[in-house]
Amino acid sequence: MTAADRDPTLDVRGLAYAYPDGRQALYGVDLQVRRGERVALLGPNGAGKTTLVLHLNGILAAGAGTVTVGGLPVVRENLREIRQRVGIVFQDPDDQLFMATVRQDVAFGPANQGIRGAELEHRVLAALEQVGMAEHADLPPHHLSFGQRRRVAVATVLVMEPEILVLDEPSSNLDPASRRELADILRSLDVTVLMVTHDLPYALELCSRSVVLADGVVVADGATYDLLTDEELMRSHRLELPFGFDPRTTRAAPGAG
Repeated sequence: MTAADRDPTLDVRGLAYAYPDGRQALYGVDLQVRRGERVALLGPNGAGKTTLVLHLNGILAAGAGTVTVGGLPVVRENLREIRQRVGIVFQDPDDQLFMATVRQDVAFGPANQGIRGAELEHRVLAALEQVGMAEHADLPPHHLSFGQRRRVAVATVLVMEPEILVLDEPSSNLDPASRRELADILRSLDVTVLMVTHDLPYALELCSRSVVLADGVVVADGATYDLLTDEELMRSHRLELPFGFDPRTTRAAPGAG
């Protein structure tokens, strides 16, 4: 293991944030994620998960504490590079798809970075192939199913070749087949993943490690299986498994990590 592999690719230390109305959302969050990890961020509504995520590429600026990505501080003068390193896939794909065709949507980010011609086309098609959507490149996004649009939204981030892929509720509103297809795609990616989710079986399937956030602080950080089978932890932080789902009788997908 190299020194770069030992150092966290995402390093959050003492992060605190209050919204302009005075509501305190984060109270000194510490979180380190190493290159290649897949980590689930769990917690009840209002825990601060989204607020934390929006600090990772500078959409929100820390009130106190620091965020660094690959050793680069998330501060105003670094935002252009930070936003290439950290890609966020929002819960609603229609927040990210606004061009006339799938190809144009995926090309939008790199084109704004000055990439043109054959290199742009190569990167767009490579990103679409990663999510199994290359054959739909010339369709309008609104002709696609919801699951297909979510995969294109993932491609709009992958095309930027990020170090960290952040997914906000990636399995929400997906039918079982689309949910499985997206899981297969996420397992295949050679990228660090931070996944915000209420879907605890999905967390177990895809992420060997989970972090629980509650009331703006990290209250647990460990193996996903261990956290989901800690009945006191689950009960005290309003985390509930689906009816009939028992992690003790369910094996995580091979390669979850």
